[in-house]
Amino acid sequence: MNVNNIQFQFETLATLYEDMANWPFRKDIERPAVLDRLGNISGLNILDFGCGSGHYSRLLKSQGAARVVGYDVAGGMLQYAKTREQAEHQGIEYVSDLTGLTGQFDLVLAVYVLPYASTRTDLINMVKSMVILLRPGGRLLTLPLNPDYASEPSYYISYGFQLTSDTPHQDGTEVYLRLLFGDEHTDITAWYWSRDTLNHALHQSGLSRIQWHTPYPKHRIVSSITSLEAYLQRPHTMLVDCYYQGDHGACSN
Repeated sequence: MNVNNIQFQFETLATLYEDMANWPFRKDIERPAVLDRLGNISGLNILDFGCGSGHYSRLLKSQGAARVVGYDVAGGMLQYAKTREQAEHQGIEYVSDLTGLTGQFDLVLAVYVLPYASTRTDLINMVKSMVILLRPGGRLLTLPLNPDYASEPSYYISYGFQLTSDTPHQDGTEVYLRLLFGDEHTDITAWYWSRDTLNHALHQSGLSRIQWHTPYPKHRIVSSITSLEAYLQRPHTMLVDCYYQGDHGACSN
């Protein structure tokens, strides 16, 4: 994968990403939907792949995970997460290198990571780099771009972002994510992958029992239903749940 491109896009966005964690569609839909799907994680060893500023890493630890490792290639993001850890002492490890971590985790969580693979080969390699971390019987929960995201440029503006593409819903084409905050914005480039292509990459990487879920938490906050209804109808992400039943054997990263 083009690590330099990913790193460049996210180096300076840690503070913005922390703010985004409290945007209504994330706080009231995405985050509770992820926790619902994860279920009881007490005592599990979990790697947060593409941990960014560490929001989900901290959340996983607070939910009872035994070991949480946050991984990211963006140094600015990772430094923010490490600084928070130094102040809060939750016992989270943050790393920029996965060497030596083969087969150590019950669960890998990867939120908004797969859209930054720019080719099919990069996509498969990215998934494989997640799978190698799982013990046999381990689980991957990932949130890709919804293959059926709303392509109307104004659809998500009220939720704080905009998705546009010159060729919507075509495999391997660029999708432009504009994060809106006040009178300013930040632009990020992602890539679109269809459900078939994503399923193929997951299967190719040794994953099975693949299930797609709409981010619809069991316990929705009633006061937010009206304002978030359009998002619930066409969320920009999905939850993809799958399992690794293989055996890494003697292989190592």
